[in-house]
Amino acid sequence: MKPIALVGVLLLVLGMFSFVEPVPRKENHGVKMGDTKIGEQTENSEKLPPAVDAVLLAGDVLVLVLGSRKT
Repeated sequence: MKPIALVGVLLLVLGMFSFVEPVPRKENHGVKMGDTKIGEQTENSEKLPPAVDAVLLAGDVLVLVLGSRKT
């Protein structure tokens, strides 16, 4: 199997995984005055929009097709 086809399979698996697993995001909010620092860290998990998932999967299939073609 060609290396590009292996990359396509890996991207396809990751694209399918993105449908069910949310993407974690952390943000730091704080103020620092002299030696004193006051802050808090917030965490948020969001799923990717379905349109983004569809574009990712279409790109993965394209990479698979191009990788499996014989030249």
